[in-house]
Amino acid sequence: MRSFRETRFDVSMYAELSRRGARHVGLALLAVSAAGCAPRLRPLAGAPAPAARLPTPGIPIAPTKLVFDWQLDDPDFAARGDGVARIVGPDSARLDFFVAGGLGNGVAVLIGDQLRAPGPDFVRRLVPPPPLLWAALGRLAVPPERDTVARVDGELLRADIGMPVRWRVTFRGDSLVRLERVDGDRILEWVERTGGRLRYRHETSKRLLTLTIARTESSPPFDASIWRL
Repeated sequence: MRSFRETRFDVSMYAELSRRGARHVGLALLAVSAAGCAPRLRPLAGAPAPAARLPTPGIPIAPTKLVFDWQLDDPDFAARGDGVARIVGPDSARLDFFVAGGLGNGVAVLIGDQLRAPGPDFVRRLVPPPPLLWAALGRLAVPPERDTVARVDGELLRADIGMPVRWRVTFRGDSLVRLERVDGDRILEWVERTGGRLRYRHETSKRLLTLTIARTESSPPFDASIWRL
């Protein structure tokens, strides 16, 4: 037979587990509610196309600089400024952001699928996850998935990657124009490339980053120190 002391311990432990469970349920409900605000993924339109036809765009092998203006619209704050992206194929990029008025700066380095963005919190709000950041720069680099379904719709080729769908990618010719990250039947975040404008939208947090490319420049080889933070 258990002692009274053992029984009290069991009740206390149960109460703590109940509190933890309620907290986890609350967080889960918030996540479900946020996902419900994201737009639904529509069925692919167009004629079936072999998944093997998908382009595999990358970034320039030669060192290249992209000089841009940027604007962040976030429910908590808004900011703008200019910046420069230094990229070299097959898989290295550094982005420096400068806030207008000399109010601050930040940096992010992406090598392969490893992203480093130390410093102010606003930098982490500016920079999308690696697959979407690569897509903004024109490179398709999503994690491998089991299945891919592709369709041609006019001049666009779209493909759903994964089963269930994890990513939807859109190409015009061999150029990547849009990448969406999907969870269930909802689009959680996306990147779109239109001319010299790049947009990153996080649907559940209502955050939008717009980069407008001012010019693209060839560059001498970058010093190795720029990749170390």
